[in-house]
Amino acid sequence: MLSAPAALATQDPGGDGSVGGDPNPGSDTSTSGNASDNGTLSAGVIVFDRSKNGTGASAGPVISTTSWSPPACWYAPKYTPAGLKAYLEPTWESESTGYEWDAQQRDRYVNGHPYKDFNKDKTGKGYWWDSYVNESFPPGWNKCTKPIFWVDKGDPPPADIDNAVTPKILAELAYNEIRVPGTKVTLAPAGTTKVNLPTWAWLDGAAFKPVSVTASVPVLGISATTTAEPVSLKIEPGTTDAQTYPASGVCQINNGRIGEPYAKGKAHDTPPCGVEYLRSSGNDTYPLKATITWKIHWTGSDGAGGDLPDGTFGATQDVTVQEIQAVNR
Repeated sequence: MLSAPAALATQDPGGDGSVGGDPNPGSDTSTSGNASDNGTLSAGVIVFDRSKNGTGASAGPVISTTSWSPPACWYAPKYTPAGLKAYLEPTWESESTGYEWDAQQRDRYVNGHPYKDFNKDKTGKGYWWDSYVNESFPPGWNKCTKPIFWVDKGDPPPADIDNAVTPKILAELAYNEIRVPGTKVTLAPAGTTKVNLPTWAWLDGAAFKPVSVTASVPVLGISATTTAEPVSLKIEPGTTDAQTYPASGVCQINNGRIGEPYAKGKAHDTPPCGVEYLRSSGNDTYPLKATITWKIHWTGSDGAGGDLPDGTFGATQDVTVQEIQAVNR
């Protein structure tokens, strides 16, 4: 029979069935699993170090520029032999899952088909692996349907197990934890701009540095760091009655600099990054949207690494545009 989805079965069985916790107490970490009543964590819990992540009230997650998304479920160590026994036997005794299911489970994990007595003779030599799921329950969270299986320490999981945790899987899960700074741009003129007058746009380059999250499974000694670096800013004026600078609306980021601050005397100059509105917003405003594209890559504890899909994060701000008032004499 199939094991329960991890979101429904991640509680720690207690005693020596629990292995895990934060291996780096001084870092900004959290875990992908749920703590039990005694505060311990199940063996395969993923620890996220967010100490180098983006911060602040306006920070947010990146959205992939492709249809790709991080894994919705994966397999990792969850129980020791005693832990699996403590998890399954109360279920069998309560008969809450039915006699047939209980009999099949006893046959699989106790009676030697293929495991005997929860593999107690292998205590300390491996772990029982089970499924975990993304807590946001994205599509596909219920596709990890393999029954709980045993893996000796140092051995890879069975080849037919898709999404068994690896540094690459960890990197993809860390992608989901990336948070980047908000993208409210500074505009000049500030507050209210004028029709047919270039509006300069720029962002504080000091805030737009690479951010990263490291994910690890301590009991396996594997980890991966996923890093996001800003590469461009796209400006969408919020109306077709406008032109952007450059014409594509995409301002490249060079050495952390995004656009150029306005300087006195440049009111009629063409800004390297900005917008020119061709029509008044009247009694309303235009919703200018500024979106940063982040290039994302990863490195694993096994020496592997590579690129992940670019991500974007944007914000909208209201811009008031008025006609230039002429005085007739």
